[in-house]
Amino acid sequence: QVQLVESGGGLVQPGGSLRLSCAASGGTLNIYNMAWYRQAPGKQRELVANIGSGGTTNYADSVKGRFTISRDNAKKMLFLQMNSLKPEDTAVYYCNLYGGFLNYWGQGTQVTVSS
Repeated sequence: QVQLVESGGGLVQPGGSLRLSCAASGGTLNIYNMAWYRQAPGKQRELVANIGSGGTTNYADSVKGRFTISRDNAKKMLFLQMNSLKPEDTAVYYCNLYGGFLNYWGQGTQVTVSS
């Protein structure tokens, strides 16, 4: 059983930065894909970025050039560096691990971008 715990969310002013972390326990993570999703109030959950087991990354158009996803397999950690934050980035951000028949989610961390 894999457990995912996000941290690093908070309140930040427009143009600011935050770094989200996701700590994983259980399993061998380096063989799975991982991703960050977000869900804003009244909206569907959407993919922000994903990173394959080999390190290949993919980003939503809305965050390209501003967000960077990375992983540390040895420490079982997933990160999301968010720069130049905008009010529309406000959402609950979720860590996701998936592959084969597996699909695990964290509990989410709130990111609020407001002046």
